[in-house]
Amino acid sequence: MTTFYDELPTLPLGVLTLTATADGLTGVYLENHRHAPTHRSGWVRAPQRLAGAALQLEEYLAGTRQRFTLRLATSAGTPFQRRVWAALDEIGYATTTTYGALAVRLGAPRAVRAVGAANGRNPLSIVRPCHRVIGAGGALTGYGGGLEAKRTLLALEARVASGGEGVGVGAGQHQLGRRAA
Repeated sequence: MTTFYDELPTLPLGVLTLTATADGLTGVYLENHRHAPTHRSGWVRAPQRLAGAALQLEEYLAGTRQRFTLRLATSAGTPFQRRVWAALDEIGYATTTTYGALAVRLGAPRAVRAVGAANGRNPLSIVRPCHRVIGAGGALTGYGGGLEAKRTLLALEARVASGGEGVGVGAGQHQLGRRAA
């Protein structure tokens, strides 16, 4: 199956790499993302195919979108990972939960580390809000895109929820999937 991709430059997070197949969005990877695909052999650059995802991410970063409405491909991950990822979708904007609470919600209270590992393998950063899961006691722990990115995303959501503005995208930003001149 063909993997389509595009890149979205942002001010706060650097370049996001978006990937999709005919089934839907398969990935949103931050720069230096720990679990990003390591090869792009056979990938096809397709800004128009990813324009909707790019636009919704721009809106999120601008503080005008709190929920994504994208078609997501569902074939990735183990059954347990998919359960964890589905639980991530239920975490509200500008709120956090802990790995332990997520494990309890899944009916597997002893699986805190497995929940953390599944959370770390989430291929849809930001769209599937793994950044909203924190350690016990409120510590910011583990994030595939780095703790600074996690801190930035949580601060953005807190600022928007309290009536502030988002951060937007950087120079060269997308305009419906095309780089602005």
